[in-house]
Amino acid sequence: MKFVDEATIKVQAGNGGRGMVSFRREKFIPFGGPDGGDGGDGGDIYLVAKAGLNTLADFRYMRTFKAVNGEPGGSADCSGRGGADLEVHVPIGTVIYSVDTDETLGDLATDGARILVAKGGKGGLGNPRFKSSTNRTPRTATPGTPGEKRELRLELKLLADVGIVGLPNAGKSTLISVISSVKPKIADYPFTTLVPNLGVVKAGAREPFVVADIPGLIEGAHRGAGLGIRFLRHVERTRILVHLIDAAAIDPHQPLAAYNAVNAELALYSTSLARKPQLVALNKLDLPDAEERALAFKGALKKRQRVHLISAATGKGVAPLLSEISRRIDELSHEPPPDPH
Repeated sequence: MKFVDEATIKVQAGNGGRGMVSFRREKFIPFGGPDGGDGGDGGDIYLVAKAGLNTLADFRYMRTFKAVNGEPGGSADCSGRGGADLEVHVPIGTVIYSVDTDETLGDLATDGARILVAKGGKGGLGNPRFKSSTNRTPRTATPGTPGEKRELRLELKLLADVGIVGLPNAGKSTLISVISSVKPKIADYPFTTLVPNLGVVKAGAREPFVVADIPGLIEGAHRGAGLGIRFLRHVERTRILVHLIDAAAIDPHQPLAAYNAVNAELALYSTSLARKPQLVALNKLDLPDAEERALAFKGALKKRQRVHLISAATGKGVAPLLSEISRRIDELSHEPPPDPH
């Protein structure tokens, strides 16, 4: 199924049913009085997160959702039946925005989380509601109020523990194919990965963790260049970033160019991304001159930070990288989930 991470839908809650004008008419009871029932309330609309849904693709074909209207009131003080509520299922990790105000209405980050997005109209009042000492035979009832109508923008943010970021052709797809059962498309041209890939990784005796391979960033991604801006939202929830760099492509005269370019795009998109814990891995150590270029990178990096030297193609250095990722996730597990906004 094609990955779709954005959708716009319209929701229309049910209208309230009208109230009834009616009078009790029975034999031997000439003055029965008003007995019109109230109208039923219209149905509400909820968005509900459901496990097993991975994309917003269904909303390409069904974009309008309407709840049931309330029924009108009847005679003999019978109220109209209320309209049934409508639940619309969305993937876990869906954020809901109002198109009109751009307000964030909700973030459905857990299975079963639900949010009311359109309130049904109230049922109208029957004529007994207007009976008084001066008006014993009211012929007045009210219509139901309209249900709430809204246009919503849905954005899916993947739920992963680790986000792998880097320039195109850094080897992200190869790495995720080696450490998990995911088999993404791999080739030697930019933007091979057109959608994020999710993989579950088991490292030793520790708990498995979920890794997201984010399509390559380029300079200007935060302004919409390339593919990165579309997918940066998917690393906002992650606890750790793995910054993967093609060691064979490092410029010995500017060894930190690729590293700085990606970090700049992360910071320009979101300050919270720039503050996330980040592990650095230099990939493709199996290629000629890669080790020499990797040493130039390590020498230029002023931070006291471990740099992993790996080859996703041969598996060299991958196990220590996974071990550190697992350890860092364990350290962060007692902390609250990161703020997605």
